[in-house]
Amino acid sequence: MSIEKVALLAGVSKATVSRVLNDHPGVKSDTRERVLAAISASEYQPNLLARQLRTAQSNMLLVLISDITNPFCSRVVQGIEAEAEAQGYHILLCNSASQLRREAAYLGLLAGKVVDGVITMDAAAALQDIAAIIGDAPWVQCAEFDPALPASSVSIDNHGAARETVRYLASKGRRRIGLVNSDLRYLYSHQREAGYEQGLAELALPWRGVAYAEAISCEAGSEALRQLLQQPTPPDAVLAVSDVLAVGVVHAALEAGLRVPEDLAVVGFDGIPFTRSLNPPLTTVEQPMYQLGARSVQLLLQRIRRPTSPVVREVLPWTRVERASS
Repeated sequence: MSIEKVALLAGVSKATVSRVLNDHPGVKSDTRERVLAAISASEYQPNLLARQLRTAQSNMLLVLISDITNPFCSRVVQGIEAEAEAQGYHILLCNSASQLRREAAYLGLLAGKVVDGVITMDAAAALQDIAAIIGDAPWVQCAEFDPALPASSVSIDNHGAARETVRYLASKGRRRIGLVNSDLRYLYSHQREAGYEQGLAELALPWRGVAYAEAISCEAGSEALRQLLQQPTPPDAVLAVSDVLAVGVVHAALEAGLRVPEDLAVVGFDGIPFTRSLNPPLTTVEQPMYQLGARSVQLLLQRIRRPTSPVVREVLPWTRVERASS
């Protein structure tokens, strides 16, 4: 089906069909509906490549994430995709596993105008290399960011959230609060550990225990708790920097014959929905995951439409959801 036949079916000119396809505001509502009905009835597919060559825009956004199996990443991507679609864009997802070679191959699409801009969710340690490849093209850093780079970012106050969680656990009578952290290539790992350390210092709590998980998985969380339990005096509370890790902590605690929360209080991080169904339900620092994704799209489109717009460092609020694990 050609655009000419769509125009004939709708009883309008080719120019009118083109204006509808490009969402031009100067088309009467009844005419627009008639054209859209003709497009639907004819199953017409616009030539996106030809449109891209005419407008120098693809209406496609590239999203770089390190691990799509991480529920946090999945929920953020849902926000990205929904907001992009609402703004007339589509997304191209690169599940990079933090491999620069794979990311560089996808970023090469910028030069060919296959994508109009980039959202990164990769480790902060890789962002300098990614920035060098992106150059002057529009991009936004989501969740993970390097403040030295001239690209807008949207995140939460990881430091403050960890600090306040230590204070929360101390208010419950806990005095030996451990931390299950992840890969220190990630900015959030540094920030949450720094907040944990500050919380201990402010409360003059001398007991300290940090274990580093090898991956974001339940198994890695369980192994991290086993390491903490090897200390002469074990922890009576644990903050895990991921809900997935926290689930592993709970499993290992129960395997060791500990009661949660009587013997060991556990708090996770992210606010992944399934944590409310655990036994016991997990206390967590809830991130606005969907909003992080949606806002990153808004900031990116702002830069695409106004390349001289200033760099924005946006911090969204977090919420502590208290449940039976603490």
